[in-house]
Amino acid sequence: MTKLKYLVRQPKSIGITNPPLLVLIHGYGSNENDLFSFADYLHADFLVISLRAPLNLPMMGHAWYSIHFDDEQGKWSDDDEAIASREQVLAFLESLQHDHPYDPTQVHLLGFSQGAILSYSLALTYPNRFASIVALSGYLNEKITTIPKEGKIPQIYVGHGTQDEVVPYQWDKQGVERLRQEGIDVHFDSFPVGHTISQDGFHKLLAWQNALLNKQ
Repeated sequence: MTKLKYLVRQPKSIGITNPPLLVLIHGYGSNENDLFSFADYLHADFLVISLRAPLNLPMMGHAWYSIHFDDEQGKWSDDDEAIASREQVLAFLESLQHDHPYDPTQVHLLGFSQGAILSYSLALTYPNRFASIVALSGYLNEKITTIPKEGKIPQIYVGHGTQDEVVPYQWDKQGVERLRQEGIDVHFDSFPVGHTISQDGFHKLLAWQNALLNKQ
């Protein structure tokens, strides 16, 4: 198994030990530098880790799983690769404790697009391992996700552009409704943009995340 590469921002708060951990998970064709551009704006207590996906794509891009196109099935995702990447992230988080100690009860995820899909899978399949998830421009893929029926549920923030031409807004909305049917609380914001994180969207997710962390 290839060891995941990553960027790190240490907590800005002075004297904090075993900080809360925020893991940034980029989208298809991107890399660890993408979401890491937000690092300076994130809560000062966070140890921020931005992961690089394990699969290599052309033009220095990376992916958590392959997306295929064919005449019979059209566009489809390799769910086996997605599950393998999910388990690789879990193993990475365990090994990270040796180099960058963090509070294991305060592990937070922030994913965009394919990274949001993987974040849903991580946080809902292993709800005891995560405190919260921010899922941006993704959707709930139940082929790689087990929805918890009881017990601890991570806090969930979902943001999606209504004009998204890559991952349809309706897909995410349906997933949110599915979770709510199971009694899971989801904070869902929509924005009049495409497949991107708008300035308004970024400010709203920060406000939600900061309020959550300040309650701890």
